[in-house]
Amino acid sequence: MDPIQYLKYLVGLVIVLGLIALVALLARKFGMVPVARRRPGAPKRLSITDVLAIDAKRRLVLVKRDETEHLLLLGPEQDLVVEQNIAFSQPALREPRIGDGGK
Repeated sequence: MDPIQYLKYLVGLVIVLGLIALVALLARKFGMVPVARRRPGAPKRLSITDVLAIDAKRRLVLVKRDETEHLLLLGPEQDLVVEQNIAFSQPALREPRIGDGGK
């Protein structure tokens, strides 16, 4: 192939990517994409405390809402609440042991 055809393919790719970006911007501008917004200064009520991969498809997720935690098992077929309404407590700081360099 000559360099002119490579240039045509490159220009076509740039045009297609530009059109995709334009459609995405228009969808966001006209409210077609849902957006979650918090009030400025509002307390953060929801967070992910910990995630543990069980295998390639499933993972355990500890979610904190207000002052309670919920343990979820997320998988490709279904999601399962393993335990709910766990009282939230700050994890204790681990004391450094001899030989671990204080890490």
